[in-house]
Amino acid sequence: MANDDMVWEELPKIDADPPRMRDKCIQCRRPIPVCWCLGLPNTRLSPNSRVIILQHPAEVKRCLRTAPMLTYALEPGKCLTFRGKKFPLPHHEGLADILKDPNTVMLYPTNDSVALDTLDPVGINGQKPYNLVILDGTWPQAKAMFHGSPMLYSIRSCKLVGLPTSEYVIRTQPTEGCLSTLETGTFALSILEGNSQLKDELLRPLQYLCRFQLQNGAVTHQSKEWRIKQNTYPKLIGKRLAKQLRVLPEVS
Repeated sequence: MANDDMVWEELPKIDADPPRMRDKCIQCRRPIPVCWCLGLPNTRLSPNSRVIILQHPAEVKRCLRTAPMLTYALEPGKCLTFRGKKFPLPHHEGLADILKDPNTVMLYPTNDSVALDTLDPVGINGQKPYNLVILDGTWPQAKAMFHGSPMLYSIRSCKLVGLPTSEYVIRTQPTEGCLSTLETGTFALSILEGNSQLKDELLRPLQYLCRFQLQNGAVTHQSKEWRIKQNTYPKLIGKRLAKQLRVLPEVS
């Protein structure tokens, strides 16, 4: 009974209003202290080509997404995002025409993929601006999106080769060759435009974010592949991932 009396005495002292949420940036929607917008170019960039992001719905829930960095670094209309698990859907206005365009290329590893740097940059041999399609999601999500979207099968598929390790050092990547969506779009766009300076401008928000996080307690993350090879990855992996990484699981 005494405990009940204490509860009723404490009840009026509880604040009826919910705790105040941290102020958020009106652009990136991240809390002001961890906003990366200061790393964006002073003036939005306007390359000849466009980036077309086909985004899995689950990506919206991720707190450390890099696709918005690409969106806000480029002029409106130069980075278009379509969300779904299959493409195109009826509400994806204009996407079907983009996917049918002969100047559309897609970054996705198929058996027929060619190295992106073997394509003519814009303006060389009469090459028109490209539509660069990127699948934004985890590898299993991207695979499901591709196989569930027959219109993607006819697009020229390309791959990036000879790239440096990801600068997204505060997030664990599956393998050493994995890049964030921002990095993928940035490297590909600089190749297709024949303009290496694009990399310096477009990667700055990611560098700003990582530098801030590391200065405030975050630690550098190695890829799962690297940690498995060093026997420091704490989780067991399945045969499929082991095959992908060319690592045989230990047999007890």
